Amino acid sequence: MATVELPALYVDTVSLLAEARRPLLLNRSPGPGEEDVPVDSALELELVDVGTDGIAREATRVWVDGILAFAGGDSVEVQPAFAGPQAEVAQTADTLRVVLHPATPLASQASVSVRVVSATAGGEHLLDETYSFSVEDRTAPRLVSALAVGQKAVRLAFDEDVKVPPTARFAFTARGAPAVPVADLEAVADGAFVHLVFDTEMTPDVVYEVLVDGVTDAHGNPVLAPYHRATFAGFRPARPPSRHFTLWEMLPGHNRRDDVTGDLRRFISCLQEVTDLLLADLDAFPDDFDLERAPEAFLDAILQDLGNPFAFELDVLGRRRLASVLVAMYQQKGTALGLRNAIRFFLGIEVRAISPFASDTLVLGESELGVNWVLGPSERFARYAFNIEVERPLSPEECQRLRALVEYLKPAHTHFVDLVEPLPLIVPEHWELGVSELGETTTLH
Repeated sequence: MATVELPALYVDTVSLLAEARRPLLLNRSPGPGEEDVPVDSALELELVDVGTDGIAREATRVWVDGILAFAGGDSVEVQPAFAGPQAEVAQTADTLRVVLHPATPLASQASVSVRVVSATAGGEHLLDETYSFSVEDRTAPRLVSALAVGQKAVRLAFDEDVKVPPTARFAFTARGAPAVPVADLEAVADGAFVHLVFDTEMTPDVVYEVLVDGVTDAHGNPVLAPYHRATFAGFRPARPPSRHFTLWEMLPGHNRRDDVTGDLRRFISCLQEVTDLLLADLDAFPDDFDLERAPEAFLDAILQDLGNPFAFELDVLGRRRLASVLVAMYQQKGTALGLRNAIRFFLGIEVRAISPFASDTLVLGESELGVNWVLGPSERFARYAFNIEVERPLSPEECQRLRALVEYLKPAHTHFVDLVEPLPLIVPEHWELGVSELGETTTLH
């Protein structure tokens, strides 16, 4: 409930509504249905009699969440739990104003109900009304759990949606040894989760503890102790069940027996971690050649290895699709089918026809000079020249791409001459009564 100070207030229109009820409950603060009410707010209300009787103070009762807060006429009208510094009771001829100030702040995110019972002097008119409002969120989010989801990735789970401000910090401490220290490079909030990316691979199976500082919920409440820390086990990559590659067991037995202090075993454990990481990289190496799972950098390498001749800008999905069909494009190079498929792939355009360029030149015994034929190019050029007809008008960029595709994919001895696009729809000029003039602005069609 924000307080706004106005430099001036102008009332242009006042609407008067006749109200037959008596008495009336007015000027409630917080108002019915109000949200985000501060926890230290006072509860204000006024009882007004629009008649001549006035409010019966001794018949007035106010309950807050079922607890009696005000009892008019008693020796202690405002109950101690609501008799804070701002508490006040004032009565005039037709109005009873009650201000309740809770001694303890309202509960965070609580829905507070207020019931008011009153009557006019003499008890002829009664009032029994209940309304409610919602308190602001002052509850700090809690870190529920942490889980390693990759060699360099951890997911933190909270009990509500959170944000990661630039000042947020995440500290990681290894609770076992030997262990590689890790630090976060990137933190991204996703609802109630925070995804962290590390600068190096964590040690498998070693317990790490994360300490969160500065993460807040949607209302700016930060994570507080003791719900700001969690533990997780270092991520261990999947490995074949039959693999047995333990360096300690590969050492001669007398070396293991002579290791009384355990220093040798700890040293071999450090080497074992490096070995396990190398084996994990080897296990994941086939994924780099999988077109559906290869990282973006490997997609560029795959296309380069395939000799990608197209310099078009494509997103990741487009590059995956291109890598899967590039060999087929090479096989169809120099054919009409290859031209159609390539234009459909890169531009999403259907080719209506691939037509000979010299189709309207002179036909012996049929064409009439200067009537239905045009002078064409040389016989050799005309024999291998063609046009491409498309089903819709193209933008300048699409035209440029299409010509680049055709020049690469057409047979070397052929000539691409014209790109034939459909003409724009001609909208006839209809006759408009009182405006058009016959022979001037009217076209018969």
